Amino acid sequence: MTVIPVKHFPIERLREFSSRVFQHFGVPPADAEEAAGILAASDLRGIDSHGVARLRAYFEMLTLGRINPKPRITVLRETPSTASIDGDNGLGLVVGPWANRIAMEKAATAGTGWVSVGNSNHYGIAAWYVMEALKFDLIGWSMTNATRMVAPLWGAERMLGTNPIAIAFPGKEEPPIVIDMATCAVAFGKIEIARRKGIPIPEGWAIDGEGKATTDPVAMMMGGALLPLGSDRERGGHKGYALGIMVDVLCGVLGGANWGPFAPPFALRQQMPVRSVGKGIGHFFGAMRIDAFIDPDEFKRQIDDYVRTLRAAKPAPGTAGPLLPGDPEREAEAIRAREGVPLIGPVIDDLLDISKKTGIPLE
Repeated sequence: MTVIPVKHFPIERLREFSSRVFQHFGVPPADAEEAAGILAASDLRGIDSHGVARLRAYFEMLTLGRINPKPRITVLRETPSTASIDGDNGLGLVVGPWANRIAMEKAATAGTGWVSVGNSNHYGIAAWYVMEALKFDLIGWSMTNATRMVAPLWGAERMLGTNPIAIAFPGKEEPPIVIDMATCAVAFGKIEIARRKGIPIPEGWAIDGEGKATTDPVAMMMGGALLPLGSDRERGGHKGYALGIMVDVLCGVLGGANWGPFAPPFALRQQMPVRSVGKGIGHFFGAMRIDAFIDPDEFKRQIDDYVRTLRAAKPAPGTAGPLLPGDPEREAEAIRAREGVPLIGPVIDDLLDISKKTGIPLE
């Protein structure tokens, strides 16, 4: 195994650097700050694959004009509780928050709000959007499709994106339940991290270019594919596959975006699809006002009871007991806010290269 050095960076420094990089390409300051905040939230929460490690891809796409730094986001269709948005090929980190706010505003007046988005790009971690909804005592939903990385069940080539889905429920005294999951066995970013570290990936994550199971991250990246959540039929892979299709239809078909193997690439090294069936990639956001269904305090008390009940379950051997969705991320956030964000050498090298090309200091 290759030993890669790690260096810690204060989160504020990474946020500032990302914001200035976005502004370098003409992204308005307020939009750049918000986009950088989403990357920072990912790094703080331990989702290393979606933080500043993604900045290289944004940098390259903006450099070549593949992403519009100043989109004119428009509402194509609208009802009191729904909207359909065209993101004008803007940063997903800008288009996503814009659409998410519309969903929350509609929930405030109509009880629920649902917004589909097309003509957008990679929007960061799905959890960021539902955590925004928590600030307003709303139940938030967030999902996005993505460029093809995942084989369909019993398929031997990439046809679907990682297609994550997130939802969050607020508690009263206990932390919120924050569910954020890819509908494949693992996020592609973890394959990238394994490649950078020179370590194998677990069985059940991926196949190689011949459709055979592999533990080699390079074999997956060089023509292989990720597997659906559950990996195979015997382990429930059909369920992850179906969830991936659900997200793809809500984000791609409903949003007027590309779907399945036609979703455009996020990074330059990824293969362009053979044709387009829509515009860009798509997202889908939802917001639900709790008092439209039940007294908010009663709901939160029940969530507290729910959390405490699950935590009180008998621990499995060799563990500290049950986790709740969001626990690992909160633990990482507490540590990284104090100690800084650990970045491995290849990521630092990417950031230093961006620094050199833009004149924006990293340190």
